[in-house]
Amino acid sequence: MPTPKRVSLILLLLIAGAVALFAAYTWVTLTMSYADGERAGFLQKFSRKGWICKTWEGEILLTSMPGAIPEKFEFSVRDDVVAKQLMDAMGKRVKLSYEQHKGVPSACFGETEYFVGKVVVTP
Repeated sequence: MPTPKRVSLILLLLIAGAVALFAAYTWVTLTMSYADGERAGFLQKFSRKGWICKTWEGEILLTSMPGAIPEKFEFSVRDDVVAKQLMDAMGKRVKLSYEQHKGVPSACFGETEYFVGKVVVTP
């Protein structure tokens, strides 16, 4: 019969293993991108949101041709320098370079799976 000390050690190792697996999964989802690309449109909304974890969240309107109904593209930003550039570009046409990260386990990293890493204001 295992001693209480041994049971405590096994339980502690199981908890540590679960935490390590969760941390490894989170690291993989944030460093390996599923897809990347660029989107261009008019920056309509950009704000810092969240109760505990504050994240930068934005939205651009994609227009394919004049008179067409625009499509929304929602994105998250993790870099404060990029967030400042986006705040300065509010209401302007921008080109965003992004990476798509599927399966990120928490909204503390961003509410969307699209993370913008570069912004260019276009004429």
